[in-house]
Amino acid sequence: MRVLVIGSGGREHAVACKFSRSHRLTGLYCLPGNPGTAEIAENVTDIDPNEPGPVVEKARELGIDLVFVGPEAPLAAGVSDQLAQSGFSVVGPSASAARLETSKAFANEFMQRNGLPCPKSHVFTDPDDLRTHITSRTDRFVVKRSGLAGGKGVSDADDPEALLRFALEQIEHDQVVIEDYLSGNELSVFVAMDGRSYAILTECADYKKAGADGTGPNTGGMGSICPVPWLTPEQRRLVAESIVDPTIAALRNEGFAYRGFLYFGLMMTSEGPYVLEYNVRLGDPEAQVMIPLLDSDLVDLCDSILNDRLKDYHVQFSSDVAVGGVLASRNYPGPPDSDKPVELPPEHERPAKTHLFHAGTAIGDDGTLVTAGGRCFTAVGRGVDLLEARSRAYELAAQVRFDGGWYRPDIGAAIFGT
Repeated sequence: MRVLVIGSGGREHAVACKFSRSHRLTGLYCLPGNPGTAEIAENVTDIDPNEPGPVVEKARELGIDLVFVGPEAPLAAGVSDQLAQSGFSVVGPSASAARLETSKAFANEFMQRNGLPCPKSHVFTDPDDLRTHITSRTDRFVVKRSGLAGGKGVSDADDPEALLRFALEQIEHDQVVIEDYLSGNELSVFVAMDGRSYAILTECADYKKAGADGTGPNTGGMGSICPVPWLTPEQRRLVAESIVDPTIAALRNEGFAYRGFLYFGLMMTSEGPYVLEYNVRLGDPEAQVMIPLLDSDLVDLCDSILNDRLKDYHVQFSSDVAVGGVLASRNYPGPPDSDKPVELPPEHERPAKTHLFHAGTAIGDDGTLVTAGGRCFTAVGRGVDLLEARSRAYELAAQVRFDGGWYRPDIGAAIFGT
C-alpha cells in the first residue's frame, strides 16, 4: 500500500515511523514532511498541504492508496473532502465535522445542544460586550479564541487585567469564548472512528504550560505521558459513558462524516469528567508518546477505519510507559529563534528504547540541520514504568544541542491525583 502523510510536525514524524514498519507498505510519502521524515519516506515539498486541488493531483500522480491527514489546517481547508470526492481513501474528517476544532463557538454549541458535560460559556463578537462581561465577573474564568491558534489562543491567567487584555487582542481577529474555570486533572482521550463503530485508544496527559509546575504561558504542548497512571477503571468508565458514547451518537445524529481520530480534551473534576475541547486529529505531542506504544499495524488500523471494521478490530498497545519532552527554540511560545545549527547524537549513542521526532527543523543552505520553528523536537523514552521512561527521555533530550534550546524539566515528574 502506498501511503501519503500530510503534515510536517512531530506527530507526522511519529505516524510516518509507524507506517514505515507496516508489512503492507509499498511506498511512503510525506507532504511536506521534515528532515526526520526524509530519513524514512520521500518528502513532497512542491505544493501547499492546505490546497485541496494540488494535493489531490499529487496523490493521483504518486498512485496513493491511503492518505493520513495529520494537522487540523488541511482538514479545515477541505483537503479530506476533496480527496474523498476524488476516490481516495483518507483518514481525516470532513471540513464540516472539523468545526468541532476550528470553531470553539461551534463546539460549545454542539456540546450544549447535545447535553454533554462542559463548562458554562459565553461567545462574544463585540469588544464592548466582552469588556462589560469580563469586568463584571468576580469568579475565575478562561478566555479562548474561537478559531485555530496553534494551542496559544487560550489564557487562564490569575490577573483579570491580563485576561481582559488578552481577550481584547483576540476579538480583533475572531470570536472570543469565555468559559467558567474548572479545577481538576487534565486528560487527553483519543478515539478511532469508522462512521459506525469506534475504539477508545490509550489515554495521555499533556503538559500545556511553558514553565515547570504548570506556570507560564500556554503553548502547543511541552510534553506528554502515556498511559496516565492516576486514571482509575471507574474514571475510564465514566469518560466512556458520559462523554465518548454521547459524543459519537450526537455526531451520527447530526450527520457528520467522520472517519479518523477524535481527541477529547477533558478535565477530571470532583464532580466527574467535563469536555474542555475537541480536536479532530491525533494530538501533538500526545501522538509522539502514544504511537510508539501502538503494537497494531497502523495500515491495518487505518484500513479498519476506512472500511467500517473497527467493531471487529482489536487495537493492541504495549504494556510500556512513554514520556515525551519537547525541545523548543529560544522565545517559544513567542516568535521562534530559527536557523540555529543542531547537533544530534549518533544513533548508537542514544539511550535504549528512545525516539527523537523532528518538528520545527530544516536543512540549511549549507546542508546542515537547523531549527525552523518553536517546537523543534520531541524526545521520547519508553520503559517498564514512568521513572525509567522519564530517565531515558531526558537523557536523550540532553544530547540534542542547539543555541537557545530548552525543555520543560518536569514532564512526568509528578503523578497528579494521588
